[in-house]
Amino acid sequence: MKNTMNRFVFVSAATIIGIAMVMVFVFLGKQTTGPITGALDALGNKVIEVEQDYLLSKREPIRSKELAWFQKYRNNIELLKNPDTIFLGVYENTYEESFNNIITFDHNLQNTLPFIQIYTAWGDKPREEFPLVYAKTIYDLGSIPIITWEPWLNDFNREKHNLPVVEDPNIGGMAAVARGDYDFYIEEWAKDVKDFKNNIFIRLGHEMNDPYRYPWGPQNNEPHDFIAAWKHVVDKFKEVGANNVVWVWAPHPAYLKYGEYYPGDDYVDWIGIGALNYGTAASWSKWWTFDEIYGNYYDWLDMLNKPMMITEMGSLKVGGSRETWFKEAISDLPKKYPRLNALVFFNDSDDKTTLNKTLDWSIVKDTVVCTTINNAIISSW
Repeated sequence: MKNTMNRFVFVSAATIIGIAMVMVFVFLGKQTTGPITGALDALGNKVIEVEQDYLLSKREPIRSKELAWFQKYRNNIELLKNPDTIFLGVYENTYEESFNNIITFDHNLQNTLPFIQIYTAWGDKPREEFPLVYAKTIYDLGSIPIITWEPWLNDFNREKHNLPVVEDPNIGGMAAVARGDYDFYIEEWAKDVKDFKNNIFIRLGHEMNDPYRYPWGPQNNEPHDFIAAWKHVVDKFKEVGANNVVWVWAPHPAYLKYGEYYPGDDYVDWIGIGALNYGTAASWSKWWTFDEIYGNYYDWLDMLNKPMMITEMGSLKVGGSRETWFKEAISDLPKKYPRLNALVFFNDSDDKTTLNKTLDWSIVKDTVVCTTINNAIISSW
């Protein structure tokens, strides 16, 4: 109760200061919008950073100590690229406000998770810069960040960057990336990653072979343009000396055509695959098992000879037993899929990206499912 009250007081004070600043800036007029936006974003980041440091300093046991075993991997990029164990991880959709739910998930799962995933789009907005505050917090927690970096091309000021004015910059966008149109952004990101110094994973342009979901897919781009864009980005990082990146290539398993989109062994370190069971939530879905979602395609992907991770693992409740789904998925997993070296649970309680309704994938507070997962790991790994 005391910790909750302290956090409430801290956040309330920061909020009041922020509101006061906004009110002052409103009176200054619209001409100061750019600097004001930057100032407020900087203030918001500082509030988050200070709060995270406070939470970390007050929590016992210290999470980073619980992950002492992981440090030999986290600090050695060759071990990260050639793992000899299975890592657990999580994406939790409230991380921008607090990492408390992730720590709660650790507790309920009885595992302290070494991987924490976050999402960042491309663009000029402050939140589309390298997410230093969150990456630092993840490192302070003892984990390593996986950044899903999404090349949406709508958020750039085209006049500012001397980009050609087009109706939809995502059409042919990967060819534009490959020819260097967005180097001003890529190079800045690469420099920030280099300055971060610590190792990170970057999952770039995921599900590029899906013709329906993301604008960098085949509805707007040829496969060879995606490959050229991928290589260009990786090469830019290497040019500035950002060699602290593990690159995750993440196709959609059901659309195959892996070879058409594969940038080559020298440009890919891991393969990432989503495994989300929508159950009967949509007209096009049914209750799919983990083996049907991932296992049916494992042999195809295994031929690429790269470690694999499930980058989004989850199941909805509608259409079957979520507890049984996770139990069957995780039981004997190392034996069934020996090249699968990471599971990243998709704990999004407010997913509006696929259907015209909110979906709840979160198992953070589902103690029955968490216990089932832990028991399956203990008994069969």
